[in-house]
Amino acid sequence: MSLEDLGWDAQFEAAFADFYSKGWEPARLIRDNKISYGAFLGDGTEMEVALGGSVYHAAQTDAELPAVGDWVALERGAEENEYEAVIRGRLKRKTCLSRKSAGKASAEQVIAANVDWVCVVTDAGRDFNERRLERYFEVIDRSGAQAMVLLNKADLFTEEQLESAKQKLLALLPGLRVVAGSALKGDGLESFLSPLKPGITLALVGSSGVGKSTLVNNLLGEEFQWTGEVNAVTGKGMHTTSARELLCLPSGGMLIDNPGIREIQLWTDAEELKASFADLDALALQCKFRDCGHGNDQGCAIQEAIAEGQVSRERLVNYLKLDEELERLSRRQKKRKITEGRRNRRELNSKAEKYRRER
Repeated sequence: MSLEDLGWDAQFEAAFADFYSKGWEPARLIRDNKISYGAFLGDGTEMEVALGGSVYHAAQTDAELPAVGDWVALERGAEENEYEAVIRGRLKRKTCLSRKSAGKASAEQVIAANVDWVCVVTDAGRDFNERRLERYFEVIDRSGAQAMVLLNKADLFTEEQLESAKQKLLALLPGLRVVAGSALKGDGLESFLSPLKPGITLALVGSSGVGKSTLVNNLLGEEFQWTGEVNAVTGKGMHTTSARELLCLPSGGMLIDNPGIREIQLWTDAEELKASFADLDALALQCKFRDCGHGNDQGCAIQEAIAEGQVSRERLVNYLKLDEELERLSRRQKKRKITEGRRNRRELNSKAEKYRRER
């Protein structure tokens, strides 16, 4: 295994020049163990590495800390650490798949770094949700990676059901790569694997129990991920993956498996939202009133377009919901900055008071 097999290229090589001069070597993170990381080196060696204090303190947010898929600079044989190597730097990411942290937090959560493709695993039945899928596509588009969808468990659905799901997906994202197959039986996996070449990384996302672990086991040819029994009520497998990990496939390329994502909230801004809904923005300019709420307002161009079948009502509803979500996120971020500012001032005052007493 070479660095190129892991995704290394001329851009990363140039960015690593300063690290080479310090005697450090490149590695790609394959696992986050909370207190340490798993890393692959260019000679195929896998080792446990620790995060250097300078890297930790230089990160202003958790999203700036190393994540699975990142390229890092390792200092081997660091005497002050119990691990074989210490992370002394992280290279700038080419792509970054992230979302807003689950719950009420306003922080960014990195799902995977430096991925070329992101595959949403779903099915043509109960798991198929156009609004959730549209959110996935928004997040993937912002990451810089290409999107694809695997309609899993294809053997359980008719050709008409599969074709209907495919057309709905293409309506959401024209040109989308859609593969129908069965992770359990191995059907359709050749088409799924065709984009994966040495040096290419694909991340799997999707609901818990939709078949990602079964897919990983089939691709690796072994029981790498424990797979749970199928729930008799929902028809879904039990949640099995508990942590994300980068895996090298025998056929070439790499796969990042992710735990089931219960909610996919955007980590983005208003400008990016408008760019993804440019058609609605163009129509909004034609509304009779500038403060049009696009509901029952007189002279609403968007409502007229919906009535004429040019725009789906569901797309407008999703746009308005996303807009509201971004407003809430913006308010939480401002509140968080105020809280952090107050905390920093208290710490500075405490240090100043301690200094005065010591004098």
